[in-house]
Amino acid sequence: MLPFAIPYPSIDPVAVQLGPVAIRWYALAYIVGILLGWWYSRRLVSNDRIWGRVPRPTPLEMDDFILYATVGIVIGGRVGYVFFYNPGYYLYHPVEALQVWKGGMSFHGGFLGSMVAMWLFQRGREFSLWSLFDIFTASATFGLFFGRVANFINAELWGRTSDVPWAMVFPTGGPDPRHPSQLYEAALEGVLLFVVLRLLTHRGAWLQKPGFVAGAFTAGYGLARIFVEHFREPDAHLGYLWNVVTMGQILSLPMVVIGGGVMLYAARRR
Repeated sequence: MLPFAIPYPSIDPVAVQLGPVAIRWYALAYIVGILLGWWYSRRLVSNDRIWGRVPRPTPLEMDDFILYATVGIVIGGRVGYVFFYNPGYYLYHPVEALQVWKGGMSFHGGFLGSMVAMWLFQRGREFSLWSLFDIFTASATFGLFFGRVANFINAELWGRTSDVPWAMVFPTGGPDPRHPSQLYEAALEGVLLFVVLRLLTHRGAWLQKPGFVAGAFTAGYGLARIFVEHFREPDAHLGYLWNVVTMGQILSLPMVVIGGGVMLYAARRR
């Protein structure tokens, strides 16, 4: 171990213990992220200036949508993890696929699940599905930030071995110092992406081009994830695919292409 490696700040993953009931930081991260996203989405739809004449949901409709979004994120995130990252294991242990409290969620699966939730919610309503997509993605960075911080608290999804001054020795990562890649992701996916989307919604009036903000989020997340995967240790049971790329990079590349295409389509559409 290098002499300047930073010891991991041991944090109990259980935030509150109430008798036999344990409330984990990971669960609180999901709850806080969803609640803040809900609060921010209500502020977005209440701001007439940034929407112009574009129809959008009402704050009360966003209150109803939060249930759809939560179910889509949780079910999609779990199903995505099972099928994208460890299908062989869960094929022989199907009951464990239902044990969400043991961990194992996929952003890409949660993203697909939330898209299904948006489609189900928007049917028969007067606003565009693209506008709902814009609102959801502009608010999703809260959940990304707190989710990555929770990964850090759980000492999971750590980075590759490194000799940078801020490398840490994680209790589950062996004796070598590693990149705190969870914090890299929190900074890029949670903070930087929020700032970019905030500029698009409030300074560039891009909510008046339905779909543009959603495309920017999709492409921006894909780029951030592809970049951070260079510092993040691949899943042990997957490793490098074709000895070159990780599963996270493969799943994120289509997001960059599709997100860029959606931005171009939205910008050119009358």
